[in-house]
Amino acid sequence: MRNSIALDSTRLQRLQQTPLWDFALALYTKPGVEAACLTLQDDAGLDVCEVLLHCWLYSCGLEAMPAALEREREQRRLWQCQVTEVLRGLRRDLKAMAATSESVTALRETIKQAELMAERENLQRWQTWVCEAPSDEKRVRNIAEMPPDAANWLRKQLLYSQSDHASGGSIKTQNAWLYSLQTLTYQLDPHQGAR
Repeated sequence: MRNSIALDSTRLQRLQQTPLWDFALALYTKPGVEAACLTLQDDAGLDVCEVLLHCWLYSCGLEAMPAALEREREQRRLWQCQVTEVLRGLRRDLKAMAATSESVTALRETIKQAELMAERENLQRWQTWVCEAPSDEKRVRNIAEMPPDAANWLRKQLLYSQSDHASGGSIKTQNAWLYSLQTLTYQLDPHQGAR
């Protein structure tokens, strides 16, 4: 088994060859991924950009270091709250009015594009955080052994030292979250661990 702290240069090279934005766009178009991301965002309160970050890392056999992740997570959460969620709220608020007004439809489309740009900026900031770490700070490590249950691995990455969203809610809601995580990880690796 490889040392999970010493980074494998092949894994890092794979990561650097696929920008997070490009990876996110490709993953998002796969069957079930958009719905899974929206469930995790709207019902579990998770940041889709962070979900996509962990998927990107996983696809290269890497994972974020928990302590470093927690520090950056707060910065990314502020961006989401102050920028992305504001735009999303405006877009959603205008939905009913857009049904009867072409000008509101155009405004809503402009806000939708701004929301997408805000998401892209957030993903770019996550990528920079991963790829431009100071030499004295470890932010990612190899996944020593690919997990047999990638959905639970992803759940642990997302909920590490956050209030555990998945511990609350009904069994039906928790099952929806787990199904969403399984959908994502299946699209990352349909053979679960075949590398």
